[in-house]
Amino acid sequence: MSRRILFATGNEGKMREVRMILENLNIPVLSMKEAGIETDIEENGTSFEENALIKARAVAACAGPEDIVLADDSGLEIDYLNGEPGIYSARYMGEDTSYRIKNANLIERLDGVPKEQRTARFVCAIAAVLPSGTENEKALKRELVVRGTVEGYIGWEERGTNGFGYDPIFYVDEYGCSTAELDSETKNRISHRGNALRLCEERLKELL
Repeated sequence: MSRRILFATGNEGKMREVRMILENLNIPVLSMKEAGIETDIEENGTSFEENALIKARAVAACAGPEDIVLADDSGLEIDYLNGEPGIYSARYMGEDTSYRIKNANLIERLDGVPKEQRTARFVCAIAAVLPSGTENEKALKRELVVRGTVEGYIGWEERGTNGFGYDPIFYVDEYGCSTAELDSETKNRISHRGNALRLCEERLKELL
């Protein structure tokens, strides 16, 4: 079986970003669904890094011996709200709650808060589990974890459609708009996931 990169997500928006950024590795990038992997993963870590590793290890246990498994855990940290929603970003107000409702709630909680106190960041930790690299130790796996961030602030309204999740309320001063208003190339260049993926790509090139 030829080498593949399996990304532990079913989110198509995320997969588009991942494929664009990792295309220079010249290795096929598949989602869990595309790889035919179904597994229940309990994300009970206390940090983005721990949760990313939990997901990567769970999928790696179902993957082929030559597969490289990547998993991310990402979220939004708002300083005024003591880092909320943080590692609970996807589960904030319930996993089935729409992001339009989540975003409206966060904006409401920041009502009256001036811009200089609305600072926030997107955080993305990416964990990789890959073969040991030696013929005699194929059962062994190597692991690495990297982190990427992008700084910004929470706006007063949702703007833009070129994104998902909290993108419409996360604004970047350098561009004067939300990350959901950026074109895909610009967003990938500055995003937390883009920064983490590029770091991961550099490390993988050293190890492969």
